[in-house]
Amino acid sequence: FEKHYGLPANKVEQIKNDDMLFVNGRWLIQKDELELEGEEEVGLYEDTILYIRVKKETVQACWSEDLEDILTKLSKRLTNKKIESTLIKYPWDLINHNASQMKKDFAFSGKVGVEGDFPSGSFIVGDQNKVFIAPSAEIEPLVVLNTKSGPIFIDEEAKVLALTRIEGPCYIGRDSQVKGNIREGTHIGPSCRVGGGEVEETIIHGFTNKYHEGFIGHSYLGEWVNIGGLTTTSDLKNDYSGVQVYIDGMLQDSGQTKVGSFVGDHSKMGIGTFLNTGSMVGVGSNVVTGGGIAPKYIPSFCWYLSQKFYKGSGLKRTIDMAREVMKRRGVELSPEGEKVLEEVFKITERQRKESIAKSRR
Repeated sequence: FEKHYGLPANKVEQIKNDDMLFVNGRWLIQKDELELEGEEEVGLYEDTILYIRVKKETVQACWSEDLEDILTKLSKRLTNKKIESTLIKYPWDLINHNASQMKKDFAFSGKVGVEGDFPSGSFIVGDQNKVFIAPSAEIEPLVVLNTKSGPIFIDEEAKVLALTRIEGPCYIGRDSQVKGNIREGTHIGPSCRVGGGEVEETIIHGFTNKYHEGFIGHSYLGEWVNIGGLTTTSDLKNDYSGVQVYIDGMLQDSGQTKVGSFVGDHSKMGIGTFLNTGSMVGVGSNVVTGGGIAPKYIPSFCWYLSQKFYKGSGLKRTIDMAREVMKRRGVELSPEGEKVLEEVFKITERQRKESIAKSRR
């Protein structure tokens, strides 16, 4: 947060001397659901705090060095207001709401029209008022933008290569380069390279590469992920039954028939990797299936090679590799980013050891 926005994060002392509005990051806030100014109150969805609006005097009266303790005291002290809204509870909720949120984001942006290069030989199928192409974006010939199901937003310095078809709703991030079949409900972050095969109903965070043949569907890819050629995610079971996903070490029924894979930052998929329906791949993992299908759960900082788990190269080597990969794109691994990797390594140690031990039996 500090890296992206230059604002303090996790510094409790910053909240002591001003009126505050605490907002749950999992809350999908809709227009007019929350006012910045107003009476002191706690907004609740079921038993989960959505927001707390409070004066500085009340914060000081409930002061603690622990933020969770402050929030607990405030929720007991202030008037509670029940709200029917949308809260992200599970990873697949992000995918389920992505398309509708992109439509709202497009309308909120107020940007419409082709301001960038759009040559003859490329076409918009559907409502042309549902397309925005930024001035510095580049569209090559033989590109089709289909807006029949939703808008398409192509950001600054993005490049869409020839023989590409994009269905809305879709967002192509700044400085990203895409080619191939980009299906509806796909959000591609900044400086990504996405091409080959097909991508559908997927969120791809910044600096991630999926540049070769293969299918990625109903999936969530973190930052700095690399997807090797012919890597494919399954997002639908042959019997159309509900997809189970590992949550906190336990398989849980998602209640969904279409769930792909969730891949953490800095993870790598080797060529020809097959990911099962509803797979979870942690942070800094390395997956090479060797012709088989990967297990549904791969812990962080773990290697899965030819049907077995290994401890991998360890924390230091993984951080060094992340730093080198980022350097190639002109990005520096911040001290905060390094601390996050260290913390993830620490809290996933048990899962990693258990998977390796089971693999050796």
